[in-house]
Amino acid sequence: MTAADPRPLTGEPVALDLLNTRWAGDGGPFDLFAGAAGLSRIEGLAVWLESTGLAGRFRADAPTLVHLLTAREALARAVADPADASARALVDAVLEHGRIRPTLTAEGIGERTEFDDRTWGPAWTAARNYLELLGSAPDRIRKCASETCVLHFHDVSRNGTRRWCSMAACGNRAKASRHYARTRER
Repeated sequence: MTAADPRPLTGEPVALDLLNTRWAGDGGPFDLFAGAAGLSRIEGLAVWLESTGLAGRFRADAPTLVHLLTAREALARAVADPADASARALVDAVLEHGRIRPTLTAEGIGERTEFDDRTWGPAWTAARNYLELLGSAPDRIRKCASETCVLHFHDVSRNGTRRWCSMAACGNRAKASRHYARTRER
């Protein structure tokens, strides 16, 4: 049984969920892969694998964590500046460790993911998911509008105007701050 996920935002697409393994909160910055909530690095990895549905396919071990940290850095740079050629090269370097192999199944056309080393699996999966997000709606990959928040989300709102990682947290703080400013002016 894995520990509870301590992160304030979960359930985003795998690529963004990987970026959200680092967050800010009361008491400073936190990193799920560096001892957040009293978890060891490997326990943090196990929590992340479980929350993303990858736990049954991949192991929580040191090599997997090293590769996942490589992917997280590559994705963070690519999301921060999509025009950065060196960030794109880092994402490509992660993607070189796997491929999608077409198959024919009883149900029809299928796919099977293959890796040169299975410990690259979660990292490759996150990088591949980023490509899927770019292919479907690159303008919907967003960073929370709060200046103190570092979380990312995929805006699936109907009109595409979501600004906050969470209305209950960052959105509420922004509204409260605006209200406080208005009442001070009176």
